[in-house]
Amino acid sequence: MSGTTRRFLRPAAALAAAAALALTGCTADSASSDGQTGFVTGKGGLDTAKAGSRQAAPEIGGTLLDGGSAKLADYKGKVVVLNIWGSWCGPCRAEAKGLQEVWAKYQDQGVQFLGINTRDAVPANAVAFEKNFGVTYPSIFDPDGTQILKFPKGSLNPQSIPTTIVVDREGKLAARAMRALSSEDLESLIKPVVDEAK
Repeated sequence: MSGTTRRFLRPAAALAAAAALALTGCTADSASSDGQTGFVTGKGGLDTAKAGSRQAAPEIGGTLLDGGSAKLADYKGKVVVLNIWGSWCGPCRAEAKGLQEVWAKYQDQGVQFLGINTRDAVPANAVAFEKNFGVTYPSIFDPDGTQILKFPKGSLNPQSIPTTIVVDREGKLAARAMRALSSEDLESLIKPVVDEAK
């Protein structure tokens, strides 16, 4: 296969993956069904992995909506909450204020929130979303789903939008929810990871 052909196929694959996420996502009742033995599916599609059986998170990074840049590795030693969202997604709008509330509560406890905004063609819509809902944590602009594709299949990978993933202090995938979360459900995912031995 020529280099030119590969250049055209890579964006097409990323767009196909983002479209697949959109088709399976933006619902409030997505459930885990990928059968990985390393994690336990709890009620309501909240999945967790024990400390000894977690997979490493991929090297997520990119340009932020405000024009800066960030990567997951910047936050090593912190518990990181990744939220995959789009301004066009109804359930993302429903959970936005709760995410901000939990971020405000936990940001001084060694926790960092990082959004991954996807399928917004231009940053302006996503920036307006954040302003409207008072979101203050950073988000990577990932319109074609390139960062989402980095998660290995069979891990606590995102399969719908919204998806929230908790990464432990060692950079490993600890928990996942593939639906819009209440602040209480989000805390139930974060707190056990925050409480692990530092």
